[in-house]
Amino acid sequence: MSDQLLPFRPFELTFIGLYLSSLIVVGWLGFRARREHSLRDFYLAGKGIGFVALVLTLYATQYSGNTLFGFTGKTYRIGYRWAVCIHFMTAIVVFYLILAPKLYRLSRKHGFITPTDFLQHRFESHGINLCATIVMVVAIANYLLAQLMAMGRALEGLTDLAPEKAYIFGVVVLALIIVVYESLGGFRAVVWTDVIQGTVLLVGFVLLLMMVFQHFGSLESATNQLMRIDSSGDSVSKVSPPGGLGTLEWISYILAVGIGGALYPQAIQRIYSARSSTSLRRSLALMAFLPLTTTLVAIIVGIMGAAYVPELGNTGSDKILTVICSQIQQHSLLGRWLVTVLFAAVLAAIMSTADSVLLSISSMVTKDVFARYVYPSATQRLLTRVGRATSWLLIAGLVYLAIIFRDSTSLVDLLDRKFDLLLQLAPAYFVGIHWPGLRSGPTLVGMLAGLFIALLLAFTVGAKVFGLHPGLIGLAVNLVIAVGGSRLANAAGRND
Repeated sequence: MSDQLLPFRPFELTFIGLYLSSLIVVGWLGFRARREHSLRDFYLAGKGIGFVALVLTLYATQYSGNTLFGFTGKTYRIGYRWAVCIHFMTAIVVFYLILAPKLYRLSRKHGFITPTDFLQHRFESHGINLCATIVMVVAIANYLLAQLMAMGRALEGLTDLAPEKAYIFGVVVLALIIVVYESLGGFRAVVWTDVIQGTVLLVGFVLLLMMVFQHFGSLESATNQLMRIDSSGDSVSKVSPPGGLGTLEWISYILAVGIGGALYPQAIQRIYSARSSTSLRRSLALMAFLPLTTTLVAIIVGIMGAAYVPELGNTGSDKILTVICSQIQQHSLLGRWLVTVLFAAVLAAIMSTADSVLLSISSMVTKDVFARYVYPSATQRLLTRVGRATSWLLIAGLVYLAIIFRDSTSLVDLLDRKFDLLLQLAPAYFVGIHWPGLRSGPTLVGMLAGLFIALLLAFTVGAKVFGLHPGLIGLAVNLVIAVGGSRLANAAGRND
């Protein structure tokens, strides 16, 4: 039996085509529903969104192509030790709850639009605002690049095109669809498409779990099979708990992803966009349980793959989802249709994250850079046009990079760097929102020092330093400078 997906038949491609076309229609409806040509209407949908839409857009945005491809591949490589992904995805919600309630109230009072509007209000420092904007844009541009690469990989083998041509076709066409509906309807279209994509994603994960259990059997059997495999000597470790260094790495992931994920610009803007504090609170409460429907499924798929398809090795591990789907697809006509729906869910996961990231970058470049430093007197209509143009230019550049870097790195490796960067914003947000004594000068110095240390360690020592993310080490120095410097400055001020 082949380990490649069978090319989709015309009626299966028609189903996928109709799904993608519906996103363009939603973008057009979002364009028709606009109430004014303003940044708030384009980037936050005016008066905000209710509970159902908010929870589905948070869900669709938080779980991406990396959850399906990267997490299954990581589990394939290291086994049950990657169960940490359930914990760190839950940790994101915990850190949301530290930040979101007060941030939401401030955003309503002062009309925040971009993530760094809070920093400008809190510190009144152009240096902090500009540094944070650059950090966020660079970090999530990396994330958007990972989603574009996942788009291309998702399409490989599903048409009669050669894999390289299918990859390019997938990246270009799906990116074009995203930028079209986002340019038409802005945040309103992104949220409405997220409602569709979040629903499809949830159905897809359920179907994937059912298909895997039906095809391979129980998780207990897969675990026993892994314990019997001993040809390479490292497969047994896939069912063992982490050791001392592994436990430290677990803690590192929980803190790095929990803090960094709560500082995603697209997530902060969704906090701003809630229609009420009740909708926000209920959405976050439900989000705490959703890792069990996503990352847990990814772990199960990776374990099944490691047990019954061990020949891929580490280099081919990111393809394990495709291999498993190909086996299910070739089993029956029902299997073909289930894989078709699952493929739609894969696209939903990737595109819902990509469109949100693209919109956030566009808002920051337009409002925090262009409107503040380039053309302060620009009208709201002009700024929305600049925002649309920014999206097109950005997506063109990242599509080019996605094609160039097709085989250069794994999805998880691409994502580690963004957390190293975002972690350095934590003192400004988490401490700044709760402690009035935090000063702008020490906060900026700490931020710059943390970025320097994190990037220096990441590119010299490696992805982890004694099991810790370089960003956490940078954050420790960052916190000492920001908090310690502020306390000294406050004490000196009282003495004067």
